[in-house]
Amino acid sequence: MSTGRAQLTDKRLNARKWYSYKLFLLILPFIVLVFLFSYFPLHGWAYAFFDYRPPFQLKDCEFVGFKWFVSLISNASKRKQIVQVLINTFAMSGLGILFSWLPMAFAILLSEIRSTVYKKTVQTITTLPHFISWVLVYSLAFSLLSSSGAVNRLAIDLGLYEKPKLFLQDKDNVYWTMWLLHTWKGTGWSAIMYIAAIAGIDQELYEAAYVDGAGRFSVMWHITVPGLLPTYFVLLLMSVANFLNNGVDQYYVFQNAFNKEKIQVLDLFVYNLGLGSGSYSLATAISILKSLVSLMLLFTVNTLSKSLRGESII
Repeated sequence: MSTGRAQLTDKRLNARKWYSYKLFLLILPFIVLVFLFSYFPLHGWAYAFFDYRPPFQLKDCEFVGFKWFVSLISNASKRKQIVQVLINTFAMSGLGILFSWLPMAFAILLSEIRSTVYKKTVQTITTLPHFISWVLVYSLAFSLLSSSGAVNRLAIDLGLYEKPKLFLQDKDNVYWTMWLLHTWKGTGWSAIMYIAAIAGIDQELYEAAYVDGAGRFSVMWHITVPGLLPTYFVLLLMSVANFLNNGVDQYYVFQNAFNKEKIQVLDLFVYNLGLGSGSYSLATAISILKSLVSLMLLFTVNTLSKSLRGESII
């Protein structure tokens, strides 16, 4: 009897072991991809400690230690430039975090639409901009907002102003312009996660609220919003952890000689410094500092999440 139980236990253990192997083999390609694209390129950090000059190999270049790190604060003009870049980065990321509730609000309003056809149409139309490249977005913005674009022509014909306005060259409003374009492009896509979270809310809560005489707005405020807050706070904390990561493509296609001072965020600054000016070592040094600060922010918000919510995000 005991022998049969032991054999049955061994079979179950072997089955679980093979099941674990199968799961590991399923995720192995993704582990390899993460290693190749996220960890293997870190060997390039070595360029920050050499005076690298292409087309020479790194071993043929002079080792300078922390020279490029020190140079970031040793020169007054460079300090001023980096401070302006950080202001731009903080402004762009700050606007994104300040209005991070918009996708959640849009998902809630979308879920309140009773017509399935209309709801799917709106969701499709608002999601499509996410798949449009920033080059095409710039082409659209140029055709509308350039000095000879549709907006200026219409405004002059209506007598709103006499001379065309240079919207894309206006550095005073570049923060809001970039935020509006980013919001138009990403709100529909970002709302998908909240729509999925709404579908996971217990429907019995809604039924009980309607039985008690609650209206649609009251149900939204007291059931839907609290049900989405955990998802919102996790995404908010992740946004804070990625505070310095604005990306390059949007700001690269919209930069010009007039707005470059205000539109140049940290990622674009590194790109222009490395590929534009050929200062590969200095650009790598700044990129290392940015990665370390982002890592510190990630662990900080993770600790904050544990303290306030009792849950870890990593």
